[in-house]
Amino acid sequence: MKVLLTNDDGVEAPGLEALYETVRHALGSQTQITVVAPHQCRSECGHSVTTGRRLNLSQTSRGWYAVDGTPVDCVRVGLGSLVTDAEIVFSGVNAGANLGVDLMVSGTFAAAREASLHGVAAMAISHYRRPEVPKTWSHVARWTASTIDDFINSLNGTVEENHGKLWNVNLPAIDPETPQPPIIRCPVDRLPIARTVHAIGKELEMRADFHSRPHDLGTDVEKCFGGHVTISELAPHI
Repeated sequence: MKVLLTNDDGVEAPGLEALYETVRHALGSQTQITVVAPHQCRSECGHSVTTGRRLNLSQTSRGWYAVDGTPVDCVRVGLGSLVTDAEIVFSGVNAGANLGVDLMVSGTFAAAREASLHGVAAMAISHYRRPEVPKTWSHVARWTASTIDDFINSLNGTVEENHGKLWNVNLPAIDPETPQPPIIRCPVDRLPIARTVHAIGKELEMRADFHSRPHDLGTDVEKCFGGHVTISELAPHI
């Protein structure tokens, strides 16, 4: 199996290293893993692409590449040049949740969505964080192992069923020593995040309380905030 990894936090982000170790552990040493990620943090860039100039590609280590562009650029470079026969794309692990309407601006999700648009099965993985919970990464492989297994097993259907399969996964902000948080499939919340605008001299500052955002019952926001690993299966054309 050939797999492409990317993210939006940059090629040196610890979440990307955690994703690499997670995929290698889940899929075995025979899996060919190629990493193509932005050369610096490109968080919250959405589905933006670079036009009007050439992209610079550099190899940072064996199988690892950095692109001076967006996460979507990285997927296009990866699928278009470096690993044209990739069967799966994983994006993440993002340092922060990508839930509900956050998907509209998430570079992590956009990268997975881009792969799905090209007909390649893709999963975006993000990790909700809270100030009082240790921001470690070593537990990610343990928490995501069964979800990755389920995703791989779901690809055993017909070509039409597998074409562009797209999952968005979020890990909860709970004690990382927890053996396995409960896993739930749920829809993406549709409510906007309430924001307030404050004038600071001639500048305006927008503020929002992410942790107390409004949400509907049974959606990814409620379930992830409540300690679940959430799985939302989506179509790329949303």
